[in-house]
Amino acid sequence: QVPLVESGGGLVQPGGSLRLSCTAPGFILDYYLIAWSRQAPGKEREAITCISSNHGPSYYADSVKGRFPVSRDNLKNTIYLQMNSLNAEGAGVYYCATETLSNCRSLNTSYDSWGQGTPITVSS
Repeated sequence: QVPLVESGGGLVQPGGSLRLSCTAPGFILDYYLIAWSRQAPGKEREAITCISSNHGPSYYADSVKGRFPVSRDNLKNTIYLQMNSLNAEGAGVYYCATETLSNCRSLNTSYDSWGQGTPITVSS
Protein backbone atom coordinates (compact mmCIF):
# COMPACT_ATOMS: atom_id res chain seq x y z
CA GLN A 1 0.00 0.00 0.00
CA VAL A 2 1.22 3.45 -0.97
CA PRO A 3 0.10 6.21 1.43
CA LEU A 4 -1.22 8.70 -1.10
CA VAL A 5 -2.31 12.15 0.04
CA GLU A 6 -4.32 14.58 -2.08
CA SER A 7 -4.56 18.31 -1.49
CA GLY A 8 -5.73 21.46 -3.22
CA GLY A 9 -9.48 20.99 -3.23
CA GLY A 10 -11.94 23.70 -2.32
CA LEU A 11 -14.57 26.06 -3.64
CA VAL A 12 -14.24 27.43 -7.16
CA GLN A 13 -16.52 29.52 -9.32
CA PRO A 14 -17.81 28.15 -12.63
CA GLY A 15 -15.15 28.67 -15.26
CA GLY A 16 -12.42 28.85 -12.65
CA SER A 17 -9.32 26.74 -12.09
CA LEU A 18 -7.77 24.67 -9.33
CA ARG A 19 -4.64 22.57 -9.07
CA LEU A 20 -4.69 19.35 -7.11
CA SER A 21 -1.59 17.66 -5.75
CA CYS A 22 -0.90 14.02 -4.97
CA THR A 23 2.09 12.95 -2.93
CA ALA A 24 3.17 9.98 -0.81
CA PRO A 25 5.25 10.59 2.30
CA GLY A 26 8.03 8.02 2.54
CA PHE A 27 7.52 6.66 -0.97
CA ILE A 28 9.22 7.64 -4.20
CA LEU A 29 6.51 8.02 -6.80
CA ASP A 30 8.90 8.21 -9.78
CA TYR A 31 8.27 4.57 -10.64
CA TYR A 32 4.52 4.49 -10.13
CA LEU A 33 1.67 5.36 -12.42
CA ILE A 34 -0.76 7.80 -10.84
CA ALA A 35 -4.44 7.89 -11.74
CA TRP A 36 -7.02 10.49 -10.84
CA SER A 37 -10.68 9.70 -10.34
CA ARG A 38 -13.63 11.72 -9.15
CA GLN A 39 -16.89 10.85 -7.52
CA ALA A 40 -19.87 13.17 -7.67
CA PRO A 41 -22.62 12.85 -5.07
CA GLY A 42 -24.84 9.89 -5.83
CA LYS A 43 -22.69 8.74 -8.75
CA GLU A 44 -20.09 6.08 -9.30
CA ARG A 45 -16.41 6.87 -9.20
CA GLU A 46 -15.19 7.99 -12.63
CA ALA A 47 -11.62 7.60 -13.88
CA ILE A 48 -10.47 10.83 -15.50
CA THR A 49 -6.74 10.57 -16.13
CA CYS A 50 -3.68 8.39 -15.70
CA ILE A 51 -0.04 9.39 -16.00
CA SER A 52 2.73 6.85 -16.32
CA SER A 53 6.18 7.07 -14.82
CA ASN A 54 8.96 8.50 -17.00
CA HIS A 55 7.81 8.75 -20.61
CA GLY A 56 5.04 6.19 -20.62
CA PRO A 57 1.55 6.89 -21.97
CA SER A 58 -1.04 9.16 -20.38
CA TYR A 59 -4.79 8.78 -20.72
CA TYR A 60 -7.61 11.27 -20.37
CA ALA A 61 -11.36 10.86 -20.23
CA ASP A 62 -13.21 12.71 -22.99
CA SER A 63 -14.94 14.81 -20.35
CA VAL A 64 -11.64 16.41 -19.24
CA LYS A 65 -9.40 16.12 -22.29
CA GLY A 66 -7.82 19.47 -23.09
CA ARG A 67 -8.91 21.03 -19.78
CA PHE A 68 -7.26 18.91 -17.07
CA PRO A 69 -3.58 18.42 -17.87
CA VAL A 70 -1.72 16.08 -15.51
CA SER A 71 1.98 16.38 -14.77
CA ARG A 72 4.57 15.09 -12.35
CA ASP A 73 7.46 16.76 -10.57
CA ASN A 74 9.79 13.99 -9.46
CA LEU A 75 12.00 16.37 -7.50
CA LYS A 76 8.99 17.25 -5.35
CA ASN A 77 7.60 13.69 -5.46
CA THR A 78 4.28 15.18 -6.49
CA ILE A 79 1.75 14.66 -9.27
CA TYR A 80 -0.43 17.59 -10.24
CA LEU A 81 -3.89 17.74 -11.79
CA GLN A 82 -4.52 21.20 -13.21
CA MET A 83 -8.26 21.70 -13.59
CA ASN A 84 -9.34 24.51 -15.92
CA SER A 85 -12.76 25.75 -17.02
CA LEU A 86 -14.47 23.93 -14.19
CA ASN A 87 -18.22 23.52 -14.45
CA ALA A 88 -20.88 21.92 -12.29
CA GLU A 89 -19.96 18.48 -13.60
CA GLY A 90 -16.50 18.93 -12.11
CA ALA A 91 -17.80 18.96 -8.55
CA GLY A 92 -17.13 15.96 -6.34
CA VAL A 93 -14.37 14.25 -4.43
CA TYR A 94 -11.13 13.74 -6.32
CA TYR A 95 -8.86 10.81 -5.57
CA CYS A 96 -5.39 9.83 -6.71
CA ALA A 97 -4.55 6.15 -6.88
CA THR A 98 -1.78 3.81 -7.92
CA GLU A 99 -0.70 0.19 -8.24
CA THR A 100 2.62 -1.60 -8.67
CA LEU A 101 2.98 -0.72 -12.33
CA SER A 102 4.90 2.02 -14.07
CA ASN A 103 2.78 2.46 -17.19
CA CYS A 104 -0.92 3.17 -17.49
CA ARG A 105 -2.79 0.63 -19.57
CA SER A 106 -6.14 2.38 -19.71
CA LEU A 107 -8.53 4.46 -17.63
CA ASN A 108 -10.02 2.43 -14.83
CA THR A 109 -10.69 2.51 -11.10
CA SER A 110 -9.08 -0.80 -10.16
CA TYR A 111 -6.03 0.27 -8.18
CA ASP A 112 -4.38 -1.05 -5.04
CA SER A 113 -3.80 2.21 -3.19
CA TRP A 114 -6.03 5.25 -2.85
CA GLY A 115 -5.77 8.58 -1.13
CA GLN A 116 -8.45 9.91 1.16
CA GLY A 117 -9.78 12.31 -1.47
CA THR A 118 -10.08 16.07 -1.69
CA PRO A 119 -13.46 17.73 -2.33
CA ILE A 120 -14.23 20.23 -5.08
CA THR A 121 -17.28 22.47 -4.98
CA VAL A 122 -18.20 24.48 -8.06
CA SER A 123 -20.50 27.34 -7.19
CA SER A 124 -20.94 31.05 -7.73
